[in-house]
Amino acid sequence: MNQTLFLTSWWVPFYGLIGAALTLPWATGIVRRTGPRPAAYLNLLMTGVAFVHSLIVWKDIWNQEPQSLLFTWLKAADLDLSIAVELSPVSMGAAVLITGLSLLAQLYALGYMEKDWALARFFALIGFFEAALSGLALSDSLFLSYVLLELLTLSTYLLVGFWYAQPLVVTAARDAFLTKRVGDILLLMGVVTLSAIAGSLNFSELNQWAQTAELSPLTATFLGLALIAGPAGKCAQFPLHLWLDEAMEGPNPASVLRNSMVVAGGAYVLFKLQPILVLSPVALDALVILGTVTAIGASLVSLAQIDIKRALSHSTSAYMGLVFIAIGMEQGGVALVLLFTHAIAKALLFMSAGSVILTTHTQDLTEMGGLWSRMPATTTAYVVGAAGMVTLLPLGSFWAKLQWADGFWSSHPWIVAVLFLTNGLTTLNLTRVFRLVFWGEPQPKTRRAPEVGWQMAVPMVSLTITTLLVPLLLQQWQLLPNWADVNWSATIVLVLSSVLGLTIGSTIYLHKAWSRSIQLPWRFIQDLLGYDFYIDRLYRLTVVSAVNFMSRLSAWVDRYIVDGFVNLVGIATIISGQSLKYSSFGQSQLYLLTIILGVSLLGFLISWSFGLFDHWQLFWKAIRG
Repeated sequence: MNQTLFLTSWWVPFYGLIGAALTLPWATGIVRRTGPRPAAYLNLLMTGVAFVHSLIVWKDIWNQEPQSLLFTWLKAADLDLSIAVELSPVSMGAAVLITGLSLLAQLYALGYMEKDWALARFFALIGFFEAALSGLALSDSLFLSYVLLELLTLSTYLLVGFWYAQPLVVTAARDAFLTKRVGDILLLMGVVTLSAIAGSLNFSELNQWAQTAELSPLTATFLGLALIAGPAGKCAQFPLHLWLDEAMEGPNPASVLRNSMVVAGGAYVLFKLQPILVLSPVALDALVILGTVTAIGASLVSLAQIDIKRALSHSTSAYMGLVFIAIGMEQGGVALVLLFTHAIAKALLFMSAGSVILTTHTQDLTEMGGLWSRMPATTTAYVVGAAGMVTLLPLGSFWAKLQWADGFWSSHPWIVAVLFLTNGLTTLNLTRVFRLVFWGEPQPKTRRAPEVGWQMAVPMVSLTITTLLVPLLLQQWQLLPNWADVNWSATIVLVLSSVLGLTIGSTIYLHKAWSRSIQLPWRFIQDLLGYDFYIDRLYRLTVVSAVNFMSRLSAWVDRYIVDGFVNLVGIATIISGQSLKYSSFGQSQLYLLTIILGVSLLGFLISWSFGLFDHWQLFWKAIRG
């Protein structure tokens, strides 16, 4: 039985597709009498099957060597596009995490979107979303990974624009799609380049090729930067980070998966590309620079947000910045542990935020307060999720960041300073959000807010327990250091950053009217951070303005030069035809003479233009001489 499940483990992504297909009769309106809930149940069933299947295979493959399955998709001449699937503890573990979080998010969505008329369509999109993510986890082919990243871009567009009747939602979906497309196009250039110079797009073969590859510095640099661009867009890294903020316009159950797994999908592909990126020191430096700028910048921006989902989403970008730094410093294993701990904690945070939004009917932090006594399960989920995000002993993120800091403590202390600052700012922001939402006096919208129903409470409680058990999982997987090997200096620094952030966040004066300060210096800083350093306006003044100018210039050239020349030829033809009809005498020998003279004149002009007569003159001089 287990061998059969192992050999068919490549079917795990197809369960999501099957679930999405089964929901189509309800999503398209063919079945209406039963309502949309049967579609949700079918999709939940297929996700449960995928979770159980991947979990059994993962337990059996834990102590085995990685294996690959190869499916030839297109083979012609020197072109070989094969679909390779990797079966390893890492890939199957990622599949278990994806299907497990998808199962909890879908159960959560049953309560969150209970009264939504398009519930079946939402579950169809979630099934498609899950299939692309699971396929990305098992993929051992850069070609297949690129295709699946494109499907994730499409899924993001459809889920962000789910409530398409709202103009702001349509704008957010469009901007998110176009922003990701920039990185995807550059990644496609890198994929095409690799297929030409490496001869294969399978990660295992690319790793072997990279060990002996000899590329010029310029080629290696451009190749590395192109391969970075796609994951940078998926992970919401500077300067392709604006989409994640706008993607918060979509339903919250989709935000749970987007902030926990979609961003991790881009980093996972980047992790597999690490042996190729090593060929270019410039590419590795670019990863470190992008990660540093995003980690610190996004942490600062999150402090000025008054939308609860946006305050949490910017911390996602900051955390992915730390992952980029780890990969840029060739610490791939640390990056994977960071992704794992972040996915669980961030999913729990967004479930807690969604529960608050559902019961208060607002996302504005200044309209909340005093929810801790009215929503104990939601409050507990937020506290545990926030603790799992920062370096608080003994939860998982502490051990992941300790490994991260320990590797750079002596060689690159400034990177430890980046981690110290990012972790401290994240703790400060999460404490600020807790005080505004759960602490203080109840506001008009929170006085009678009830706790959520069991459909939303069960996933939150399950993830709360899982977050608390993450250290035990890391210990079982032998990913925790021995007490004798612990870097106590790094430990003290990391704990100190969390303590400072918690202390400042707990004691700083927060007033509901501070949504916009009346003091000009504070207002300037608040607007600078609140509007994300005005990067969107900078884009409008530079990139968008340049594209608009080029578009208008191209339209003018097409209208007045290209079309003008074509119209001129047409008018000249009409005029010449109208004038020649009056000189027609019906004598064929005269027409033939005219044609011969015209062709002769044309031949003379062509010969003269190419300088053929100069050669004839030299020929006659040679004969006379």
